[in-house]
Amino acid sequence: MSTLKPADRHHLRAAEGWLELSNPDEARAELEQIPARWLNHPDVLEISWLLLASEQNWPACVKAADLLVQHAPERPGGWIHRSFALHELERTEEAFDSLYHVRGSFPDQWVIPYNLACYLAQMGRIHEAAEELASALEVDSNAVKNAAAADPDLEPLRQQLEKLSNK
Repeated sequence: MSTLKPADRHHLRAAEGWLELSNPDEARAELEQIPARWLNHPDVLEISWLLLASEQNWPACVKAADLLVQHAPERPGGWIHRSFALHELERTEEAFDSLYHVRGSFPDQWVIPYNLACYLAQMGRIHEAAEELASALEVDSNAVKNAAAADPDLEPLRQQLEKLSNK
């Protein structure tokens, strides 16, 4: 894939900055400065997904992530983003299937087994959820512990662990 021109990369970085400042309107304005021929560039799709996610526009997030997977299947972000959006649309089984399919392709990404653990917990598959969470911990225990501390998707797993520890 071709490289973005410096001016277009500037707009992309500016959009990212506006998103970090929780200003999606300014982020969108920056993205609109990027020529249409670059809208399917993986870097642009990543930031577009983040903008759409900040607005909780999950159907559009699925579409953007689908394009990212299509244009850059070697990047884990598209796969992760698509599954996350599907889960937000209450299509958790589809989210799980989609992400599980590429699990082995990105062994250095803790978020993949972590998200799989969340999806499995939500589907009531507690034992498998615990196994995926253990896999995520092996990749980056600090990140997983921080993410898991208050993640409501893991609540069914926490409840099961509490029951086991009270026996």
